[in-house]
Amino acid sequence: MILSRLVGSLFVAAALMGFAAPAAAQDEQTFSENEIVRAASDFFGTTTAAVAKAVERVFAQQGLPDAYIKGDEGSGAIVVGLRYGSGWLVRKGREPLKIYWQGPSVGFDLGANASKNFTLVYNLRRPERLFQKFPGIEGSYYFIAGIGVNYQRADGITLAPMRTGVGLRAGVNAGYLTYTREETLNPF
Repeated sequence: MILSRLVGSLFVAAALMGFAAPAAAQDEQTFSENEIVRAASDFFGTTTAAVAKAVERVFAQQGLPDAYIKGDEGSGAIVVGLRYGSGWLVRKGREPLKIYWQGPSVGFDLGANASKNFTLVYNLRRPERLFQKFPGIEGSYYFIAGIGVNYQRADGITLAPMRTGVGLRAGVNAGYLTYTREETLNPF
């Protein structure tokens, strides 16, 4: 009886670890680390080595993405902030899809910035799943060459935005971004 409980517990633990572990094998729907490093380096206009460090960390934590978003955004805050952006959702074997994002934030945050945004997307499966609110916390955590990364999660989808840009902004905030098909000024 004790042995059967132990075996059952081990089976459950192994199954849970399998679900939590990042995807290791690439299929035709995911992007390899080299593909992402090349696309992000071209987009940011930076050296491959600078982008590779940030991408390497995200891949170690999340695995292979099934899509990415590349675009531009602007944001500003005096305790309460707003962020607006637009870009393209890129998936393998599909036409890029124009998307927009906007959202409020609140926190110990002051300043404004304009950024290039390259977001890795995990577990998307269908593009319509992107069009919802994604909560997240952002702070001044930067990798080499000033590429900042944070995570946003909703309904089993994980987004890993990597940003680089110009401006003067410091602090930490919590908020959400809403991804839409149409441009809107309403951040809520």
